[in-house]
Amino acid sequence: MKEEVSFEAVKEIFTDYLKEHKHRKTPERYAILERINAFEGHFNAEVLYNIMLKDYRVSLATVYNTLELLLDCKLIIKHQLGGQFAQYEKAFGNNTHNHLICTSCGKVKEFTDKQLRISIQSRKFAHFYSTHYTLYLYGLCHKCKAKLKNTES
Repeated sequence: MKEEVSFEAVKEIFTDYLKEHKHRKTPERYAILERINAFEGHFNAEVLYNIMLKDYRVSLATVYNTLELLLDCKLIIKHQLGGQFAQYEKAFGNNTHNHLICTSCGKVKEFTDKQLRISIQSRKFAHFYSTHYTLYLYGLCHKCKAKLKNTES
């Protein structure tokens, strides 16, 4: 189910967070948030930094610091997928989805499964109220599986 959240609402959440925690409201931070809003899928800090360089003078440290602020106010989600660099995705306006992670090449593929979602969301836990979930499945993508098969032959 897709969350309909306007960018203005997300910007307001970020502004409120910055005010409450006495952080500066800089144009660079808002530009980073805007780029993340436009981004579909996963990204890492380096990818975001390179995208930002096309239109803004921003340091990699600013990107990392802003990602931490966005994590703190729950506007992005951090994934440590396999042994790779941390990857991020926006937490607003996203479908609930799961991740298939290739342990050989590191490729990440998202998938949704209505029955799985209903099963997980309807599961009751003693002394715990579930609000959301993330599922990671590790294995080999089709290409890596084919390479492995060819080397075994």
